[in-house]
Amino acid sequence: MVTLERTSYAGWPNCLRLGNGRVELIVTLDVGPRVIRYGTPGGPNVFKEFEDQIGKTAGSEWLSFGGHRLWHAPEIYPRTYAPDFDPVEHSWQDGTLRLVQRTEPSTGIQKEIEIRLTADDVQLTHRLINRNVWAIEIAPWCLSVMAAGGRALAPQEEFHPHPDVLHPARPLVLWHFTRMNDPRFTWGDRLIQLREDASVQCKQKLGLRNARRWAAYHLGDQLFIKTFELFSGAAYPDYGSNCELYTQPGFLEIETLGPLTRLEPGQAVDHVEYWRLWNGVALPREEPQLLSALAPFLSALAFPPSH
Repeated sequence: MVTLERTSYAGWPNCLRLGNGRVELIVTLDVGPRVIRYGTPGGPNVFKEFEDQIGKTAGSEWLSFGGHRLWHAPEIYPRTYAPDFDPVEHSWQDGTLRLVQRTEPSTGIQKEIEIRLTADDVQLTHRLINRNVWAIEIAPWCLSVMAAGGRALAPQEEFHPHPDVLHPARPLVLWHFTRMNDPRFTWGDRLIQLREDASVQCKQKLGLRNARRWAAYHLGDQLFIKTFELFSGAAYPDYGSNCELYTQPGFLEIETLGPLTRLEPGQAVDHVEYWRLWNGVALPREEPQLLSALAPFLSALAFPPSH
């Protein structure tokens, strides 16, 4: 049974707890829209919480707070970093929680997140609405800020030996600050792994066209996997990236993106993710054993419809 109740959390007096007895999500109504917590009742939060930011309700500069948020891509300062300190409206109908942000004064863009919790999965529909009187081109960009100490997993494409397949598999996108020899990376045949490691004092980012449509984070004995949409043939930001990994000391982000879309005034674009969380999961480091251990979890996943 799915329940929704008002609660306070981390210094914010107005939050909502959405739960099904197995997992719970806490969303903020004082700022956002954001999912600030995802975990089992009484268990640890798989998302990062920035202790010096949580609970704040005013400011002139954008704050991450932690948790899961919705942005618009491509990343451009200051447009992308519009502060979100205004209260969030919400509605609860037919098992779906809808969070509505006030239109951003500096961008003319309004953000919405619809959350539906089932017995196993969380379905999130992220929406950007153009409230300007002119057309804009943007892409939904969904960022899950994961707690410190884990490792992200992103799948490689299916292997085909040369010369059976001669065309390239996908783009791999680098930033000016990307270091390919960063010890936090493990470049495997079937997986790319990126660890959060506070001892490595630099930022790191990687983008890719992820046609397998999943990415994971293993933290202690928790396994978080998100699945997401991909529109075949669509143009994506950042040289074709629909999935990006970012880390710096203290947290790691698993990011998914929708296609670049021209929005006329009043038009909207959606991007859908599914989440699932398991506890008591031990995963080995070596890739062959890791793939075997992941297989039953991947086979249980639900995916948004393909396009």
